[in-house]
Amino acid sequence: MLRTLLSGDLPRSRMLSATLLVVFIGLALAPFVVSGARSLNVAATICVFVVLVASYDLLLGYTGVVSFAHTMFYGIGAYGVGLALTGMGPSWTAIAVGTVGALLVSLVLALVIGLFSLRVRAIFYAMITLAVASAFAVLASQLSDFTGGEDGLTFKVPELLQPSFHLLEATIMGRAIDGKLITYYLLFFSALGLFLFMLRIVNSPFGRVLQAIRENDFRAEALGYRTVIYRTLANCLSALIATLAGVLMALWLRYVGPKTMLSFEIMTDILLIVVIGGMGTIYGALIGSALFILAQNYLQVLMGQTSAALSGVPFLANLFHPDRWLLWLGVLFVLSVYFFPTGIVGKLRAGTLAKVDRRP
Repeated sequence: MLRTLLSGDLPRSRMLSATLLVVFIGLALAPFVVSGARSLNVAATICVFVVLVASYDLLLGYTGVVSFAHTMFYGIGAYGVGLALTGMGPSWTAIAVGTVGALLVSLVLALVIGLFSLRVRAIFYAMITLAVASAFAVLASQLSDFTGGEDGLTFKVPELLQPSFHLLEATIMGRAIDGKLITYYLLFFSALGLFLFMLRIVNSPFGRVLQAIRENDFRAEALGYRTVIYRTLANCLSALIATLAGVLMALWLRYVGPKTMLSFEIMTDILLIVVIGGMGTIYGALIGSALFILAQNYLQVLMGQTSAALSGVPFLANLFHPDRWLLWLGVLFVLSVYFFPTGIVGKLRAGTLAKVDRRP
């Protein structure tokens, strides 16, 4: 049953299996085991980023295509729902219209970019996607009458998803069954379904062809596979899933803005998470997203506590000052790349294979 659910792509490592199980259970029970809005927001962000990063890994890790337009599709999904809910009111019909509209826009853009750009060398394609994404971000900022400009848009969601809504009068494990909880589990189960869908894609014959193109596109072409077509399809699939991730984030935040949805910083975060988790491993998106988002939100707090504890040693106290959290985040990234060159998932799987090879 588990093998079928995971499309035959089992973790193949006890340590990896345990880590994945801990992350999964943590996200599944987050509303009941953590307190405070910040902790729940971190868990929801991890759910969304698992989808966003895995969709980018489908393009980079499995197809070998470097794109800087991924946040553009993420933003299209968020703005699509945000504009629909603003114009049509807080209804499920508005969410459906916004989602379908965003998916159509993303599909057309991904198709055009793919067909006209994937014929060129990788570096030129990356520059083209960067230019298109930058133009889209500027456009979203300039069309203030339509998109809200730099201030973005704040909108209402259907009553079922509003924090003030209570499904039950009683509480479960001390947690009220309100709209915030319902929205979180909407994100969680949507992310789970999309994650399993991507596992199915990469373990299908289509996914095997993508990996063949990544390893040697000339050989794949010689075998009769139209590499441009497969790359374009991978680009479209990746864009559509990133769009759905944007829809989920917009529903959670009830806000869309260029810095929140279209910032290049999000693109760099995605790249970092893919490298940390492991390229070409959908599981890497889950572990990498959890580690990176947790570090991004709590490293500064931990450094503040460490700095206070070391107040008697001025040099160390200044070294661990909370304002230097980005420096230490960079150090952690360098160390992770040095000790895990194939990512965390790749390292754990390689360790298991090495043990198997040493058996008599």
